[in-house]
Amino acid sequence: MLNLERLRVLHAVSSTGSVRGAAEWLHVTTSAVSQQIDRLEREVGQPLVERQGRGVRLTEAGVVLAAHAASLLAEVERVEADLAERAGAVVGRVTVAAFATAARGLLPSALRSLRTTYSRLTVRLTELEPTDALPLLLRGEVDVAVVQDWAEAPLDLPDGLATRDLLSDVLDAALPSSHPLADKESIGLADLAGSDWVMWTSGQICNSWIEDSLRSEGVRPDVIHTASEHSTQLALVAAGVGVAIIPRLGREPVPADVRIVPTSPPLTRRVFAVWRASTTRRPTIGAVLDALTEAASDPGRS
Repeated sequence: MLNLERLRVLHAVSSTGSVRGAAEWLHVTTSAVSQQIDRLEREVGQPLVERQGRGVRLTEAGVVLAAHAASLLAEVERVEADLAERAGAVVGRVTVAAFATAARGLLPSALRSLRTTYSRLTVRLTELEPTDALPLLLRGEVDVAVVQDWAEAPLDLPDGLATRDLLSDVLDAALPSSHPLADKESIGLADLAGSDWVMWTSGQICNSWIEDSLRSEGVRPDVIHTASEHSTQLALVAAGVGVAIIPRLGREPVPADVRIVPTSPPLTRRVFAVWRASTTRRPTIGAVLDALTEAASDPGRS
């Protein structure tokens, strides 16, 4: 009979592409991974991995077995979820990942509610960009991820994940109070052509989207300053050195020298929760999703 833990190791090697990656994923030594693979090869009577340069790759038999391993591990997780649902108790530990503004704008309220309602549930929060959170979610190191995308740039979700929409977040233009458009009721992105810009750091998901949105309006943004934190961006706008686009979710107090002006048409992004579909019936997952939904519906969240 195949050993489930050894199948888990093979799945980790397949998913990460290396013994070292599998060891880091499983929080064991590379020697332990190699030993488990050796034992699994003896069990099946076929080689499952072969060396390729400094790394390894799966043999044809390894690819087949790794695919079955992924299905078996997901089925085991579904069985565990069914048993947890039958028990009905919201107990244990859940790890939630959220991008920065959701971590600031949604999670404090959700975590407070969960702590008050479920004394035997421990929830841990880690702040991660969606592109970093999804691999950890698939690997089981994160249980729920709060992520974002846009109608023009939907997030590419791997198979096996379930989603729940939380809110549609609006983003506004942040202008220095001395800016000629600062007193307008609304502006179009094209109105900001020729402005100096304060943007997110290159490579961040928000940065790519806003630059694409501006270019679609014929604006080639002259990005003078970059900063990951919205508070830093607002401070730079207050100093009069550029304009920025700032989301409403998790928005910090706006400096006196900054004017927030809505855009027309409005800029919006979808904020939603993602989890492994195999864990849907776990009471702990349901409790976290409900708390996030409640926090998202609170008008005073930000």
